[in-house]
Amino acid sequence: MTVRIQPVIADPDAARATVSLLHQLPDAEPAAPIGDSVALLDHLATLAGTGVAELPEVLLVHERIGPVPALELIRDVALRFPAVGTVLVTADTSPAGYSAAMDAGARGVVGLPLAYEELAARVQAAAQWSGGVRRHLGAATGPEAFGGPGGTLVTVSGAKGGVGTTVAAVQLALAARAAGRHVALADLDLQSGDVASYLDVQFRRSVADLAGIKDISPRVLQDAVFTHHTGLGLLLAPSEGERGEDVDDRAARQTLSALRSRYDVVVLDCGSQVTTPNAAAVELADVALLVTTPDVISVRGAKRMLRLWDRLQIRKAEDTVVLVNRLTRNTEIQPSIIARATGTTVARTAVPAAFKELQPLVDAGRLQDLEQKSTVRQALWAVAGELGLTVVPDQAGPGAGAGPGAGAAGGPGALGGAAQRALGAGAGPGAVAAGGRGAGPAPQVAPPGAKPALPPGAPGAPGPGRGGRRWGDRGQVSVEFAGMLPLIALVLVVVWQFVLVGYTYSLAGNAADMAARAAAVGDDPAAAAEEDLPDAWDASVSVGTSNGVTTATVDLKVPVLFPGGLDFPFTVSGTAGATDEGG
Repeated sequence: MTVRIQPVIADPDAARATVSLLHQLPDAEPAAPIGDSVALLDHLATLAGTGVAELPEVLLVHERIGPVPALELIRDVALRFPAVGTVLVTADTSPAGYSAAMDAGARGVVGLPLAYEELAARVQAAAQWSGGVRRHLGAATGPEAFGGPGGTLVTVSGAKGGVGTTVAAVQLALAARAAGRHVALADLDLQSGDVASYLDVQFRRSVADLAGIKDISPRVLQDAVFTHHTGLGLLLAPSEGERGEDVDDRAARQTLSALRSRYDVVVLDCGSQVTTPNAAAVELADVALLVTTPDVISVRGAKRMLRLWDRLQIRKAEDTVVLVNRLTRNTEIQPSIIARATGTTVARTAVPAAFKELQPLVDAGRLQDLEQKSTVRQALWAVAGELGLTVVPDQAGPGAGAGPGAGAAGGPGALGGAAQRALGAGAGPGAVAAGGRGAGPAPQVAPPGAKPALPPGAPGAPGPGRGGRRWGDRGQVSVEFAGMLPLIALVLVVVWQFVLVGYTYSLAGNAADMAARAAAVGDDPAAAAEEDLPDAWDASVSVGTSNGVTTATVDLKVPVLFPGGLDFPFTVSGTAGATDEGG
């Protein structure tokens, strides 16, 4: 999240030093210093005339500004431009000086000489406060518009172990990153988290290293986050599972707040166990995703997890989105049944079962290399679009915001921020949103590279019922079957030809036997040979006598596919003998 900072400093040397330090802050965008308080007020008034979103998030006011004194200037800014967070730079950091600054409306005080850590912490706190005010004013633009104090927070939990929680979390984060968002992927499965293994990462720092820090500055957070070559910021689980006990509720909340202040999207892999840290994460999340497979054991696990969340008062079932993983065409438990059984909203896109696609990459620790044509990747990236993770803020079109009857972000019966927009926010009479309370349908956002959706009734558009769902491999099977038809036909032709060859050998042997018996008693051997032959076979008969034994040989040609048509240029011979009885 980029923080626009407006320095208000009269002394040129102090202004240069301050701006130089501000440029070192992560995601900071300092403007040119203004050295006159009256000029500043005029400048802010001009920006506010365009829109509240044009105002800087943070105002850094030096104590020696004039002609309007610093405290009076802060008081005036707080009254006229409440969406701007003001930080006072002063040498007086006594309790009395701090109290005076707070009374004037400052959101923080930084002592002179300036220190990086203190300046970063105060600027971050003022930016978060400014983002919250702008959301309440309905003027938030950019990442802060996506619910919560900063970026979107998405938790991915499993109904039980082995349902694909980590795969889903990794692919959702990659989808958001591919859309141009600034994304962090954190592993809160503190005892058995495997995000590092799935992405082949070895990094000695983890979320446990942030547990004992009372004030997580941007530099401290940067040291704990591993920057993956895909652009994801990874905050990993500790390699020693017992260190997860160091992360408590307070540490989790502080860490998540720091991540949200720096990243547009924060995806958390919470595993399948409820602990204090991931319970806090689910409570704070804009979107809580619960992954299950379409079998009785997993659905029972999902219901058990939802009841536990409800008893702990951290998340209601109607505020939860269920993702159905490993769905096949023959699965008896369909997503609609899971929705009724759990009382949740089920993601419109189900993830098909495709073990062959995933297993080599999971074993190699290269889940980020899943091919674009992979059905698993396409489905999970489509889910990211449903959740609004792939929506770049300045590309959000009409209808993205909440409409009449939609619940407020984070309010009862409604999902926060992006989930409201993606899963039902926007006016629509009679429609039911994620919370089930009067929100209309929202546009789907297709993953990068996907074809645009066709309107209902258009040629090629999916029909109602089963055909309107994404059934994974149905189209793939049809295409493969059509491609195999020529090969199947060829195999059948060859088998039939071999049958004809075998049948001809049988006919030749029987005809030779009949001819030999007829010749032995003095009858016509050719007539006897052709007596039982089908009309399509013409026999060539030769008879010989030796040592009192009459021998008959019958030659038959093998037909090509259909008897009576073409014949092969070779013959099949049958030979038989009988004792001569003629003399």
